[in-house]
Amino acid sequence: MRRPVVAIDGPAGSGKSTTARAVAQALGYAHVDSGALYRACTLVALEQFGPSEQWQPIPIVTAARAKRVTARAERGVFEVLIAGRNAEPAIRSDAVNAQVSRVSAMPPVREFVTALLRAVAVDGGVVMDGRDIGTVVFPDAEVKVFMVADADERARRRLSEQGRQTDRRSVEAEAGSLAARDALDSGRVVAPLVQAEGAVVIDTTKLSFEDQVAVVVQLARNAGA
Repeated sequence: MRRPVVAIDGPAGSGKSTTARAVAQALGYAHVDSGALYRACTLVALEQFGPSEQWQPIPIVTAARAKRVTARAERGVFEVLIAGRNAEPAIRSDAVNAQVSRVSAMPPVREFVTALLRAVAVDGGVVMDGRDIGTVVFPDAEVKVFMVADADERARRRLSEQGRQTDRRSVEAEAGSLAARDALDSGRVVAPLVQAEGAVVIDTTKLSFEDQVAVVVQLARNAGA
């Protein structure tokens, strides 16, 4: 039997990535960060092309192929590679953050990344987080989770992760930025951010990190992990 695929979707700051990493560790699975591949495509676009207003999807995919953007999951470790080298931490830059939603909304880019994600997870045994994992990439995933949290809590988490101040003004500004990204992700025509059919909704606003990890691990255990 194929080991389960655990698909965790949700908006930015809901806790899906940190939870996914911990769940993968608990299960002995690889954590597949789907957003990292979109970030890699965005980094290639930043390096290869001019102002973002001029970016077109086919040239971005062509450049990503030429730069050998790919991914692998070996011995429980997931890596995104550009030209054979680990793409971290370059794909986490502010410049990439500012453009990744736009690039990830491009249908040819999504098709390119989806193919890479499916190849990585073909044998199961992965925990994958993103915004369309349970709806598009793996609609038949054995475990589907949709994580949510209120805007202020998501903003505080994001600021804390980045080592920034979490005063009221900073939280309000970050919450506004997250809301704008939510609107882009939820309103796009291709693979919008929506709850997958059959997904278990987990509101992490008041859950401890340990509790939210335990809920997902139990779901995976119930599915045969």
